[in-house]
Amino acid sequence: MALDIDSILDRIVSHALASGFFEQVNGHEPENAPGAGLTAAVWVDHVQPALSSSGLNSSSALLVFNVRLFTRMRQEPQDGIDPALMKALDVLFTAYAGDFELGGDARMVDLRGAEGAPLSARAGYLNQDQQLFRVFTITLPVIINDAWDEVA
Repeated sequence: MALDIDSILDRIVSHALASGFFEQVNGHEPENAPGAGLTAAVWVDHVQPALSSSGLNSSSALLVFNVRLFTRMRQEPQDGIDPALMKALDVLFTAYAGDFELGGDARMVDLRGAEGAPLSARAGYLNQDQQLFRVFTITLPVIINDAWDEVA
C-alpha cells in the first residue's frame, strides 16, 4: 500500500480548473508572484495517520492540503475583490462536498473535521515579489484508507 499522491493532487487541481474561475492552477506553492486574474495553488500542508479510522493491519492517512486563491490588490473596483474570491471559494467548497471521495482516490474530504481540522478557509494578504495579493487559504483535509501497512 502507498499513497497515490499524484492522483489525489491531480483531482484537487482538476476541481479548481473545472470551476472556470482561475487563469491558472498550480500543483505547488508558487515561488513567484502569480499572473493577472484569479490564480489557485495546491500543496500538501501536513500528513499524519488518521487516528480514529485506522485498522489493526493498516493505517489510514490524513493529508491536509492548502488551496490558496490569489488575486492582485491593485485592481478596480476593489469592492469586487472579495466577492470574486468568495464566488470561486464557494464553487470549490461545493465541489469538495459533492465529490466527497475525490473520484474514488480518497475515503472522504473531512468536511467536519472528524480527524482534526475541518474544511475551512481564512482570508488574508500576501506580499510576493513586491506585489500585494488578497488571498483565501483553504484547509482541505483528505482521508485515505489503508495508506500504510502495519507489521505486528
